[in-house]
Amino acid sequence: MIDAAAAADVFQQAAALNREDPLRDGSLLMFPDYGQLVMTGDLHGHDRNFARLKKFCDLERTPIRHVMLHEIIHAEPDAPLVPDYSHKVLLEAAQWKIDFPDQVHFMQSNHELSQLTGKEICKGGRIVTFDFERGLAEDYGYDSAKVLEAICEYIASLPLAGRTANRIMISHSLPNNREVANFDPTVLDRIPEPADLHEGGSAYTLVWGRNQSPETLNTLAEQFDVDTFICGHQPQEDGFEVRHDRLIILASDHNHGVFLPFDLKKSYTTAELAKLVRPFAAIA
Repeated sequence: MIDAAAAADVFQQAAALNREDPLRDGSLLMFPDYGQLVMTGDLHGHDRNFARLKKFCDLERTPIRHVMLHEIIHAEPDAPLVPDYSHKVLLEAAQWKIDFPDQVHFMQSNHELSQLTGKEICKGGRIVTFDFERGLAEDYGYDSAKVLEAICEYIASLPLAGRTANRIMISHSLPNNREVANFDPTVLDRIPEPADLHEGGSAYTLVWGRNQSPETLNTLAEQFDVDTFICGHQPQEDGFEVRHDRLIILASDHNHGVFLPFDLKKSYTTAELAKLVRPFAAIA
């Protein structure tokens, strides 16, 4: 394991690359009409699936392949009271960005955003933001505060979503039925203000929403001028789910986790995209 200063430097370098991503327009990544995009679901520190993802992507030999990562932190611990060490996968992902800056991309999620803003998330009777910081303290001791500060800089640098030329939007989640009327889609056109990141703000609404109705998805499809959404956020025991012929929800954080590689030039229906979903377990 590298020391705290080196770890902080990796996160700061990745943050700078996120801000300077040539695909970035405001808080939206605009993907080209060629090559391939590999979309993941929530990763939550699942190191085996992350290793399989890197093996599949083989970015060194596939320069026109892009990969999107989100919700990397806040792993489920193996036992009660065990700290969360998902910062290790986050560090690997940040280094991957440094190694392949034009191919590895990230976007904002509710767990990363909560770590940035200090919003407590209770899961399974524990506060996951606290457990994440305990894991950092276990590994970096008194210097963990420096690493956490750099992680927060990295999280603040994350774009909110991506859009492809073949009319697909990728984001951690989408506004829910109650919030969609107040959601400001122009938040993607700019760097979010602090108010956007807290409850009631449009960036917050984007990453926290669940259970979207067909009407909500149709409204958002019209706002963003897309046909299909690919997201994470909503747990999927079997790896993925298709909802209302508009939304594919992926999960990458367990042994049935999946990812979705698709051609950036070809037009797809939602059903055709769903047939491309692949399990991580199939990557030897």
